[in-house]
Amino acid sequence: MSAKDRIAVFPSRMAQTLMKARLKGAQKGHSLLKKKADALQLRFRMILKKIVETKSLMGEVMKEASFSLAEAKFTVGSDFNAIVLQNVTKAQIKVKCKKDNVAGVTLPVFECYQDGSDVHEFAGLARGGQQLAKLKKNYARAVQLLVDLASLQTSFITLDEVIKITNRRVNALEHVVIPRIESTLTYITSELDEREREEFYRLKKIQEKKKKIRAEEEKVKKLRAAQGLDQEREGPNLFADTHDEDLLF
Repeated sequence: MSAKDRIAVFPSRMAQTLMKARLKGAQKGHSLLKKKADALQLRFRMILKKIVETKSLMGEVMKEASFSLAEAKFTVGSDFNAIVLQNVTKAQIKVKCKKDNVAGVTLPVFECYQDGSDVHEFAGLARGGQQLAKLKKNYARAVQLLVDLASLQTSFITLDEVIKITNRRVNALEHVVIPRIESTLTYITSELDEREREEFYRLKKIQEKKKKIRAEEEKVKKLRAAQGLDQEREGPNLFADTHDEDLLF
């Protein structure tokens, strides 16, 4: 285990506690990010499926709208274009934006609505009213699908970017952060165990030395006690030195 594979910390009990807390937080964050990535992937696949369905439906709707325009031109004539352009003062179909929250990610949702009454309500009274009504209906449906498709495409791009970022974070936690913390914990634990073994060996040597010292002291005491007992058996020493004041001539 090289020094590059672990965090540079001094091996101590406090560092071990901090590393355990960091490891627990990293594992919890990895679990939450994994769940977030799964939820985003699920929504991503749903949006992709809706995009495919909307695009296939869009072709049919635009085809019907084009045929309706051809029928209206054939029935009414091409002069209704000028009438429509003269009556247009403001947009009748408007788009509003909402927000949808998916696992903490804000997705824009576009919705179209009609602002005001239809100014072309009485168009085609002279002739071709049915074809004009069909034409408005088909193109209104086409606009609705276009707005829905724009909303889906925007959400698709947003989710794609967020999923990439989330996956990078998950991989970084799984393959870089958590292994480094685990390696650091292993290093700290091995160092602390080595210190405990050294301390145990030192205490053992101290106890052995104390035992030797006590044994030597006991030996000396026994020797002194034996010497004192021998002197008592021999009796008093008559040739011992006396003070001058005790000598009488």
